[in-house]
Amino acid sequence: MPWNNQGNNQGNDNQKPGGPWGNSPNGSGRDPRNQKPDFDDFFRKGRDNFNRYTPSFFRGNAIIVLLVLAVLGWLASGFYRVNTQQEGVVLRFGEWIETTPPGLHYHWPYPIETVLTPEVTRDNRINVGFRSIGDGGPSNRRDLPFESEMITGDENIVDIDFVVFWRIGDAGKYLFNMTDPEETTKVAAEAVMREIVGRVDIQFALTDGREQIQGQAKQQLQDLLDEYEAGVIIREVQLLAVDPPVDVIDAFNEVQRARQDRDRLKNEAEAYSNDIIPRARGEAARIIAEAEAYAEQIVNQAEGDASRFTQVYEAYLVNKDITIERIYLETLEDIMSNVDKIIIDDGVGGSGVIPYLPLSEIGKAK
Repeated sequence: MPWNNQGNNQGNDNQKPGGPWGNSPNGSGRDPRNQKPDFDDFFRKGRDNFNRYTPSFFRGNAIIVLLVLAVLGWLASGFYRVNTQQEGVVLRFGEWIETTPPGLHYHWPYPIETVLTPEVTRDNRINVGFRSIGDGGPSNRRDLPFESEMITGDENIVDIDFVVFWRIGDAGKYLFNMTDPEETTKVAAEAVMREIVGRVDIQFALTDGREQIQGQAKQQLQDLLDEYEAGVIIREVQLLAVDPPVDVIDAFNEVQRARQDRDRLKNEAEAYSNDIIPRARGEAARIIAEAEAYAEQIVNQAEGDASRFTQVYEAYLVNKDITIERIYLETLEDIMSNVDKIIIDDGVGGSGVIPYLPLSEIGKAK
């Protein structure tokens, strides 16, 4: 090989050949890449470089400085911020010790203490009796009969789909008092709704009772979760659908239409009754009032005639001739007041002149 005859070794067959990398310190020509690294030399060079660029004060206390910096960095990691829509739940070795409001706070760094920050202002939704498909519209709901079908107080079956809106009221209780708060809220809501529906009849639930059922369900569900110390606030219970079961809905609609017709005819009859009865009562009252007035008039007139007759009779007993004359004159007055009268004075004839009276023209003029 070309490198076997280099330098002073040329022509010496007993000399060990040199390699292309030269001879090793022990005279061998092995590849230095096959040699083990010298860690002592590596650390020595690193220490020299550190001392070259580090002030003299830190050269002898490097480990202490690094430890101090590490401790300061660890302590600084204890600062945390709670956003306005959150609450901070501080855990010390996994145990809940306090709840912090929004803002900047400090806790012992991990692993001594940790912080959870659940959102407490977001309204959450639980569907009971159905599951939403797509955009969740009325036509995109999949009914779950085992949740939605309930027995009413009159032993009928009603299909109810409703929604519960809730939010976290106490973050610590919400996270640690129950294993699955959302599932617990759902089960409690279903139980409360079944209890309320079981106390009313189906007609009330389908028509006028929706508002009352919603209000009672919200209050009873909140009371139940407060007993569990669930840390949940019920915002609203909203009934989306209250219907008979699908298998009998056609027959139920027929019954509803018949009831509506009955109510309509009943209302019309009541309206006619309310119109005709007051008028009849008014007419009867008018006739009764007229009869009473006529009776009073006749009685008064009879009493007056009787009193007058009594007075005449008493006067007759006192002076018969005068009384008879007065009665005669009153009778003539009554008779003559309604007829035409022509009076001729006897004194006129004594003058020897006979007056002419155009009786026919006077009668026509009248």
